[in-house]
Amino acid sequence: MQLSEIERTAEMFTLANLVAARSGQLLVPSALGNELGLPKDTVARYLRLLEEVFLIKRIPAWSRNLTTRAVATSKVFMVDSGIATYLCGIDPRALRAVNGPLGPLLEGFVAAELARQLTWSDQEARMFHYRTRDNVEVDIILENNRREVIAIEVKAAATVKAEDFRGLRHLAERLGDDLLAGYVLYTGTETLPFGPKFRALPVSALWNARP
Repeated sequence: MQLSEIERTAEMFTLANLVAARSGQLLVPSALGNELGLPKDTVARYLRLLEEVFLIKRIPAWSRNLTTRAVATSKVFMVDSGIATYLCGIDPRALRAVNGPLGPLLEGFVAAELARQLTWSDQEARMFHYRTRDNVEVDIILENNRREVIAIEVKAAATVKAEDFRGLRHLAERLGDDLLAGYVLYTGTETLPFGPKFRALPVSALWNARP
């Protein structure tokens, strides 16, 4: 697809803003089309273009038929969280606010970092998200060719509680030995155990992993 195929540059810019504001959320082209007043097919084409120029990334849904209540819609995030922050007009004070936008932006940052690392990792794996219609969710699923899974939750807080592992425990009950580990990545500094397969890790563990 070529950049010349953009027919309405103003709508394209607005679409990028809408996607930035929905970083970490389910991607529904028809809903975006309704807001923009554009046909769904046009929105889908523009989204493919944003993906091809590495501005956005979609994470497909994962189910493995664990439950018929699994949501099948992809999630979307901006590849560069700095661009997402700019497009949303978010300043440092807003990021520090209680219930502010840091959570989705941090999830997008983690997903983008993992996507980059998967391109050079010796272990081949694909990235997914998991969510059920009754709101049990896991932000990131990494599954290798042996169908082994590492599940990751991202929490924009300096403390972690047992309930933050709700989605991870849900998967553990259904996957058994196929779940290798479940991690909550948070903004604190300590590695904390929450059971045989579960750990809370600082986000910095993404690039400061110890052998």
